Amino acid sequence: MSSAQQVLAVNDDLPIRTSLPVHSGKVRSVYWLTEADSARIIAERGYDLPANTPLAIMVISDRLSAFDCVWQAEGGLNGVPGKGAALNTIANHWFELFREHKLAASHILEVPHPLVWVVQKARPVKIEAIARQYITGSMWRAYSKGERRFCGERLPEGLTQNQLLPNLLITPSTKGILRGIPGVPEADDVNISRADLEANFAAFGFNSVADITTYETLLTQGFAVISEALAKIGQTFVDTKFEFGYVKDASGEEKMIYMDEVGTPDSSRLWDSEALHAGKIVENSKEFFRQALLNTVPDADVLLNKERMPEREALAANTRLPAEIFAQVSKTYTDMASAITGKPLQLSDNPRQEIIDILARDYDLIDD
Repeated sequence: MSSAQQVLAVNDDLPIRTSLPVHSGKVRSVYWLTEADSARIIAERGYDLPANTPLAIMVISDRLSAFDCVWQAEGGLNGVPGKGAALNTIANHWFELFREHKLAASHILEVPHPLVWVVQKARPVKIEAIARQYITGSMWRAYSKGERRFCGERLPEGLTQNQLLPNLLITPSTKGILRGIPGVPEADDVNISRADLEANFAAFGFNSVADITTYETLLTQGFAVISEALAKIGQTFVDTKFEFGYVKDASGEEKMIYMDEVGTPDSSRLWDSEALHAGKIVENSKEFFRQALLNTVPDADVLLNKERMPEREALAANTRLPAEIFAQVSKTYTDMASAITGKPLQLSDNPRQEIIDILARDYDLIDD
């Protein structure tokens, strides 16, 4: 079977019974179940949730997104073989480890297939919670141009590219376009300070000012748990993005949870530790793909300048990258999944049909 056949590039057209239009992002699609199906599955599967909790089936694709665009390769390859399964497997592993360390739950209720999560509806906190252990990427680009204050935190003079920071730095940014918040530009992915969060905690989705400390604690603890585990397999946890939200348990008590994915090569930078100690950077995350794009496009500013987004989207739509690049991404992701979990990654020959069969047999969610 060819790589193209094994790739799940389109994930928003599955015949899953839903109550709302399918929400499809750059990588994942969300199918919100009917009230009747949600209540039935909560009862049948014994989830610790109020009976009226909305549930969804979240399906990850193998699409490759970078710089807010989806990229394709030659030969009709519209995704990276094994990428979706690798991301889900890694995130599931970290969420289990978080539970073992009694940190917090996640929105995931079950994993019926390597590309599928059964999730509960959560009320999201409207920030991307970013933690940085090294100065690299966009932060280094800004620092090298003279910026010293990031999200209200001042960095010392004299730092060099890829240097270990004095402390773990929390640099949150907005998730989506937030309107009417004093001092916060109405644009996506805007850096914000703790003072911004404290002054407008409700607008950002927090229940209280105290919950800002809760998210910072969960972010710091989660970073430490992943960093320690990665160190044991020779990987350095450089930086990452977490997301948080609120859910209610069966007793009606509201609590903060982890959302989306954590500690994956898509949402984090991972460096080979041995190479780092030798003064070299070997990327084991999507960053090497981003760097390859920056080094090969005619004008790198198109990828870095948000004001040139229409040009960037046209570039991605009209570019077919060498299949070898996608193969390299596939190897990086699948190798990292196997190293992190200690198990070979199981890949599907026909992921679409497997998902349909499982959701029909075990959840009765497929309409004929």
